[in-house]
Amino acid sequence: MCADYTPSRKEQIEESFRTGYPLLDLPPEAWPGYMAPILRGSQESPGDLEIAPAMFGMVPHWADLKLARQTYNARTETVASKPSFRNAWKRKQLCIIPAANFFEPNYETGKPVRWRIERADGAPVAIAGIWEYRPADQLLSFSMLTINADGHPLMQRFHKPEDEKRMVMILDPGQYQGWLDGSLMTEEDAYRQYPADLLIAQPDPMQPRSRAKTPTPTPSVDQGGLF
Repeated sequence: MCADYTPSRKEQIEESFRTGYPLLDLPPEAWPGYMAPILRGSQESPGDLEIAPAMFGMVPHWADLKLARQTYNARTETVASKPSFRNAWKRKQLCIIPAANFFEPNYETGKPVRWRIERADGAPVAIAGIWEYRPADQLLSFSMLTINADGHPLMQRFHKPEDEKRMVMILDPGQYQGWLDGSLMTEEDAYRQYPADLLIAQPDPMQPRSRAKTPTPTPSVDQGGLF
């Protein structure tokens, strides 16, 4: 699961994804319910890409905005059937979430300690996602896709010992276009665990002042349930 991450900076996105970054005033760190940039196929110029601001946490047209605090992750195993996600999946509304890093809790000391995970080469972590649009209030929202991480040398270190091990679905540059146009949706290799040796992780405890200002996410739908 991932409920906290740092969106890539404007310069990183333009260099890595070869697309212009519009003038956006967005929070430097993203939590469910926050706005963050996503990369998707242009809705005005087919074949082109665009960066758009979207809410972290899927909010279908029938839902209250508070649902974003439950739908920030979507399991690849059930994304096609869950009510909150199935419309976006069926319509191939796919996106990439560019992240400088993401955070997970490590319980090896007996208490949760926030760790920062990022690519070893410093490039953006390209997280596969889905998006939804609500015409009534013109809200664009998104969810990160997650896969099973059992046995992963790095990601199995996070979350409570008894919890299922999950990790966000990370794409390689050669997969970007195939994911966005939907051609990789049925490719089994696209859902593989990202190699541990291409990632680095280190403790990055949340400062008390920041902790007071950040929302506490409710249990993610990544654990199953109605949504």
